[in-house]
Amino acid sequence: MMKLENPILMATIGAAQGLRGEVRVKSFTDDPTALGDYGNLHSADGRVFEVLEIREAKNVVVVRFRGVNDRNAAEALNGLDLFMERDNLPDDDLDEDEFFYADLEGLEAVDGNGTSYGKVSGVFDFGAGDLLELKGPGRRPVLIPFTEWSVLEIDLEGGRLLVDPVAAGLSDEKDQDQNPFSAKRK
Repeated sequence: MMKLENPILMATIGAAQGLRGEVRVKSFTDDPTALGDYGNLHSADGRVFEVLEIREAKNVVVVRFRGVNDRNAAEALNGLDLFMERDNLPDDDLDEDEFFYADLEGLEAVDGNGTSYGKVSGVFDFGAGDLLELKGPGRRPVLIPFTEWSVLEIDLEGGRLLVDPVAAGLSDEKDQDQNPFSAKRK
């Protein structure tokens, strides 16, 4: 069994498809049918999965893995996450403004004054666009939009994101006294 040093979640296996061992797979790659192009996939328990065939379905891809030959074996895989070593992902294919989500995790979010808002602890897409989760010491996690207006610059080598705190929803530009909904104490 092989333990991955820097695992990247590539897909999650869903329900069995048909009787010959095929499974429905939610792929997290840009091109879902390219899931097998990166090499073998690994489960958290150390099993290795080789993609033999892959085809598109409605919202998923249907995959046949080596050694999974019947419906019972396919059903046993339901809910299994599949990972790949980060080093196996091709950086050469990325444009200047493209990043792997995994590379953003751990970057510190700072504004132009150097104020830290925490580190990126996750990247999510709930359907309305990508969100970055920021966690800082003694702070609750917050979600900010991953847009060019809220994240102004990404410095992977420096380990930082330059954010606009107003566009990201991290602070108001208005003074608290001018907020008509704030309670004033005397």
